[in-house]
Amino acid sequence: MKLKSITTLAATGLMLLALPSCTTSQSTVAAYQGTQIECMGVEHDGSQTLRVTASGRNKADAVEQAKKNAVREVIFYGIRHGQKGCNMRPIVTEVNAEEKYEKYFNIFFADGGEYLKYVSMADERNRSRTKAQAKAFVSYTITVRVLRAELKDRLKADHVID
Repeated sequence: MKLKSITTLAATGLMLLALPSCTTSQSTVAAYQGTQIECMGVEHDGSQTLRVTASGRNKADAVEQAKKNAVREVIFYGIRHGQKGCNMRPIVTEVNAEEKYEKYFNIFFADGGEYLKYVSMADERNRSRTKAQAKAFVSYTITVRVLRAELKDRLKADHVID
């Protein structure tokens, strides 16, 4: 019995030594851009025009994810890159609000959900979308306007913020 446990322990040790050699290659990580959000300007009504990059399985998924990311960034994180006129403060400043109101935001950000009421494609120009493609996903950069004042009013009405 002791021999069996010693053999198992030795095999486990060898597997742990082999793990560092199983890491992903640099080229596959570099191909994934993730989410990038940049402020392009602020309108007189307080809405923010943003340039957003997101990835998805196809064009429709990437564009929808970009819209979700833009609204989520304005709500929880604020816009940190781009022109200085954008409001850097997030709408929701409560710590861990995304987890606290998880049920609310899961419904809000569902595919085709309420978040679409606060995103406008009015600032998008012809040929302003850029595309990058990898084996498993496609990445698009689009221009969207987030209706910040209306979004803030909605969150107040739903008692997410005071």
